[in-house]
Amino acid sequence: MHFTLKNKDTLSRARSGFLTTPHGDVRTPVFMPVGTQATVKTLTPRELISAGVKMILGNTYHLYLRPGPELIREAGGLHGFMSWQNPVLTDSGGYQVFSLSDLRKIDDDGVRFQSHIDGSYHTFTPEHVIDVQRSLGSDIMMVLDECVGYPCGYEEAMKAAQRTTRWAGRSIRYFYQSEPFAGSPQALFGIVQGSTYEDIRRQSAESITAMRFDGYAVGGLAVGEPKSAMMEMTDLCTCMLPEDQPRYLMGVGKPEDIVSAVGLGIDMFDCVIPTRNGRNGTVFTWSGKLVLKNNKYQRDFRPIDENCRCYTCRTFTRAYLRHLFMTREILGLRLATLHNIQFYIELMERARNAIEAGGYSKWQKSFFEKYRTHETEPVTENEGGNRV
Repeated sequence: MHFTLKNKDTLSRARSGFLTTPHGDVRTPVFMPVGTQATVKTLTPRELISAGVKMILGNTYHLYLRPGPELIREAGGLHGFMSWQNPVLTDSGGYQVFSLSDLRKIDDDGVRFQSHIDGSYHTFTPEHVIDVQRSLGSDIMMVLDECVGYPCGYEEAMKAAQRTTRWAGRSIRYFYQSEPFAGSPQALFGIVQGSTYEDIRRQSAESITAMRFDGYAVGGLAVGEPKSAMMEMTDLCTCMLPEDQPRYLMGVGKPEDIVSAVGLGIDMFDCVIPTRNGRNGTVFTWSGKLVLKNNKYQRDFRPIDENCRCYTCRTFTRAYLRHLFMTREILGLRLATLHNIQFYIELMERARNAIEAGGYSKWQKSFFEKYRTHETEPVTENEGGNRV
């Protein structure tokens, strides 16, 4: 993998560039839809490509448990298994293990955890996670890290960040000793941790960047901390990460947060928000969010967003989409998800264009002047009397 920095904004730290991978080039800033179990929920690879998706994320924890790395390797890696020929990034499973706090035990060697599927016991070490991702054949792999929640005490945050650094050292040493999938080059990213403590973040960033990974991620955010703290830590980290390598803000995916983080110099994003919200009937427009199940859309024969070029907006109305959700038709989930993915891809396209024109700060201001983070009317009740 190679990163080429192309443009820098004049009044912010926003930047655009290219990721060159064995499965194609990706323009940055880029949003990667989450394909947890080798699928972006409800959408086919053809639909993703039509929407402009260039890169997706796979989940090491879930794919390790089923169908298993051996089967995926036999199928030709994730690309062959899911018939996706564009780039793939796989996470390390660290966040999933963090979220299963009642089912895991962490020590310096690694993480021992119980499967949420059948209760069986498994162990992730930094080296084992590299082996699993080698079998998955992803273009970009992540090191095993320890993520902490919020609020988090200083000593706990320090201990987790230091353990993440030690694991990163083991990971990169083993990475260079192990064989890439089918001889195809794979890249490895390090992860900066430290919760919301500035000195821990600085120490983590200094230690991780000294190891010279192929790229760097900012982890441990979007776990409940105030938005101001999220952006302060992102700002701190991007100032310390190398300019000539990609910067990835893990799990941060609200449109307004992406726009702010791009202005701080972030290149890569992933999040389940566009797909999860779409399946629940919440869609994104250039003026803010809409909850399609609300009564006010019952006779609204406009598209979700008149400025959107996706198939959903070119073909269907808010009233019809609301009907699909109220009758629990699967098509509603698919159409709303398709729109949200298209919105996110276009959001990144507009951001890149603004950077390349030297006017990102102006575009960012214009975005926030129009975008509402909440529906203006209260959520209503559906026909069954349930809150929606």
